[in-house]
Amino acid sequence: MESVKLTRFSHGAGCGCKIAPSVLEEILVTSSKAPHDSNLLVGNDTRDDAAVIDIGNSKAIISTTDFFMPIVDDAFDFGRIASANAISDVYAMGGVPITAIAVLGWPINELSAKVANQVIEGSRSICNEAGISLAGGHSIDNPEPLFGLAVTGIVDIANIKRNSEATADCSLFLTKPLGVGILSTAQKKGVLEAEDQNIGRDLMVQLNSIGAEFSKLDYISAMTDVTGFGLLGHLLELCEGASLNAELTYESIPTIKEIYKYLELNCVPGGTNRNWDSYGSKIGEVTSEQRNILCDPQTSGGLLVAVKEGSENRFMEFAQSKGYVLTSIGRTLARKGEGPFINVI
Repeated sequence: MESVKLTRFSHGAGCGCKIAPSVLEEILVTSSKAPHDSNLLVGNDTRDDAAVIDIGNSKAIISTTDFFMPIVDDAFDFGRIASANAISDVYAMGGVPITAIAVLGWPINELSAKVANQVIEGSRSICNEAGISLAGGHSIDNPEPLFGLAVTGIVDIANIKRNSEATADCSLFLTKPLGVGILSTAQKKGVLEAEDQNIGRDLMVQLNSIGAEFSKLDYISAMTDVTGFGLLGHLLELCEGASLNAELTYESIPTIKEIYKYLELNCVPGGTNRNWDSYGSKIGEVTSEQRNILCDPQTSGGLLVAVKEGSENRFMEFAQSKGYVLTSIGRTLARKGEGPFINVI
């Protein structure tokens, strides 16, 4: 197998490649009116993770795509991470994936087909773990390597979890710790210590399949996955979509314990600053450490779950039965006035 360092071929890394939220809003704005589609249950008029189409018999199809440039040097791991990240959007909507097709951009004059094959093999391994086939795809000659999936899922309409349906007085939970963007930046800078090399990778390849089980719990009002916009950005999407405020308890937020030494070395992704510049005006006062962690672009991050008041213990017990030890990181509140949407305490 050919050994190359993929990250040296790309200017971005993982979900840190995402266009800043404020720029994305400018791209998506339109004056045209789309034809009415009564079967479109979730489209891009809300801040959700995927499109959802009613196919009858109380069932719906989930459609999503996600791709990015390498966040790790190993080609097989790159394929695994990109695939877990793409499939996550189906789980975040409460569904189960049923098939995937690949999106591959490859600099064919700089990286061999054998290396691209390792990416595809990594993707197949994650698709197999998710119980689906990598059924096809499309490839182009591209100056930088990129890879991802278009994924189709299925869900009972009653179990769809939409950001816009979050309610006030919910407790918030996060299923993976924050910090993979900081670790990937340390890797690109060449300062990531040997014993920390696989921490981020091992988190990013974990499927968020628990989302399909969470969706069946009627005391969960909303769910999303935390990716390139950071925890604050994705929580803000939930708050704006449902006209809510939120309060985060910083000390309760799970983080990768090794990241703090890399923050001291200024291993802050460029995406962190782009995120804050995009939505910082809608957030209450934070320290520089809080900003660098809460805006850190996550790749294949965890699920952010809003649990209705009074059901927190039931939820934590259910999560623990599935191998997740979770603690509330904050709560949603009724929207009041024109102040910040999110405060960190």
